Parts: sequence; structure tokens; C-alpha cells
Amino acid sequence: MVLRVPSTGGEKESLRASLDRHRAAIDWKISGLDDEGLRRRMTPSGTSLLGLVKHLAAVEYGWFSQTFGRETEPLPFVDDDPEADLRVEPGESTAEILAFYARARAASDRVIDELDVEDLGKAWSGQTVSLRWVLIHMIEETARHAGHIDIVRELIDGMTGDHQED
Repeated sequence: MVLRVPSTGGEKESLRASLDRHRAAIDWKISGLDDEGLRRRMTPSGTSLLGLVKHLAAVEYGWFSQTFGRETEPLPFVDDDPEADLRVEPGESTAEILAFYARARAASDRVIDELDVEDLGKAWSGQTVSLRWVLIHMIEETARHAGHIDIVRELIDGMTGDHQED
């Protein structure tokens, strides 16, 4: 089912629907591949589908949970290794990373449900940001990486399209 942003919905409802639409595209694009396909490094920099999912999980937790004072599990950010959250380590299972993304999304959804778009939090940089800003930023971030995932998936097996047809 293709998720659509309501054409007459409220602001928070529309922003949430847009984020969910891009999340759904990611879910579809990673479906149907085995562990090797999800881990396959497809660019000189080492980009893999599973690495992109790991990154998205970490940034969802960071922007929604940490920004608004919620607890998170340990996140794969390393100060002197800016690519750590994009890299799948040998000891990390596909199931663990997919579950990490599911938990991050659930935690993000709780923050979205509990707050108003005008509510403020403190970003990792120290900047004060509203939930509205975080939603817009995460829509951009998720859409950007959904595009990367789309290209990587096409390189793996030729699958194209941005959403599964109804």
C-alpha cells in the first residue's frame, strides 16, 4: 500500500505521514534480500543497504529521543570516525540492525505523539530546535537516504521504483 500525505491534513499529521511514507519506501526496498545482499558494499565508500538502515536508526534516536530528553540505547556514533554509524560491523547481525531501526522508529513515534510541533528540545550541537524542525529535518534525511537505498538496490538486483504498487 502506498502511503499518501493527506492533502487537507493538519501540520503534524501531514509531517508524520510524509516521514512514514519515506520509511515505508525504505522497508520495501530492503525487503526480499538475503543477508549477503543487505550487507553488500556497493560503492567505493562502502555503502550498503544495511549500513544505511543502521545510520537512519541512529539519527532517528538522536534527533527525536536525545533532542527531547528521552532515553536511547547506545548509538553507533564515534567522534573520530564519522562513518561508524554507516558501517555494519562483522559481529552485528542483520536481525539486530533491523530491530534497532524498528525500536528507533517506535521511540521517535512516541516523541511525535507526545509533543506539539512548537515544543522545543536541545540538539546534539546545542542548538534549540522545535519538533516541527526535527520532523522536517528527518523527512529530508530519510528521503535522501531512501534515494541512496533505491540506487543501491537497483545495483544489486535491478529493482526500481520508490513505492510498492497497490
